[in-house]
Amino acid sequence: MESNPPSNGYDLPVYGTQNDTFYGIHIPALICIVTSFTCAIIAIVLSFRSKSHRTFFTGWLKSERFIVYLAVCDGLFNTAHFTDHLHIVIVRDHVYPRQLCEFYGFTLVEFITAQNLLVNVIAVNAFMLMYFDKNIYFGRYDWRLLTWTFGTPFVGATIAEALGQLGPNGAYCHFDGVKGKIVGLVFTTVTILLILLMNSVLYTLTWRRIQKLTRSADQSHHSMTSTRRASIRSAQSMSLFVLAFFIQWWTMALYGTWNIFTDNVPQPLFHLVTIFVNLGGTLNLIVYIILRRRRIERPSDTTKDVIKRATDSKKSSNGTEQCSSPL
Repeated sequence: MESNPPSNGYDLPVYGTQNDTFYGIHIPALICIVTSFTCAIIAIVLSFRSKSHRTFFTGWLKSERFIVYLAVCDGLFNTAHFTDHLHIVIVRDHVYPRQLCEFYGFTLVEFITAQNLLVNVIAVNAFMLMYFDKNIYFGRYDWRLLTWTFGTPFVGATIAEALGQLGPNGAYCHFDGVKGKIVGLVFTTVTILLILLMNSVLYTLTWRRIQKLTRSADQSHHSMTSTRRASIRSAQSMSLFVLAFFIQWWTMALYGTWNIFTDNVPQPLFHLVTIFVNLGGTLNLIVYIILRRRRIERPSDTTKDVIKRATDSKKSSNGTEQCSSPL
């Protein structure tokens, strides 16, 4: 007698319970999530402590605000994902009630997508700075950036939830493993692949441009202008965020691509996904430390950037659209 096909994610077996790898999936994930959350909180605290005398939107550099935005994404993502994994570990079953699982899934869609869009904007900004000498203006209080990076996934996640696309996928709560498979493919695999490819091209072109400008200055024995040096340093700083993004999401992109062609994805790859995807806060803290050290080594340059930011903000308030100061 043939069994009925699964009607939703709750009809799927809990991942790892059939081959004794259940704890091997969830325990490393929980450890990485706790580490990432701790690092995200540290990055936020250190950022505000070092800039306690400056207003966030007008006194902070772009890279400093990016650190906070990414840390917020990681922290909220980690909070929901930790609770999700811990719930599954305790009961060794799917998350009930369904509304709770949908909430976890909604949170993951919102903050994973927001992080992806934010890093993509950073990569575009670095490219524009190097090839067109233009720093993207994000609007007063970064409203354009925040609307795009947080508003867009919120609308998408709301529609997915209304259509019943969120739920358990067998390992955690995200897109329903049966009803939301196609939408999940678009939101995760397709989106991450497109952003990874786009960021890879922009990253490569940006670094080629940086090397070309640096080599040209060395060969001509002419020193660069202070503006050009600041632009190069800004692009280099932005590229750190892009590199961290590669490290965090390459396994998810590979897993999703593999899963397009077959459901029999090697389990070691899934283990790598649970580790790398949950390291965002750790990578973000490393980027913060690197940028912080660079600014300490060049205090005068940082001061110039802040002065330039104040000038640009003043011009912008007079009705002339200006790009924000370099990172």
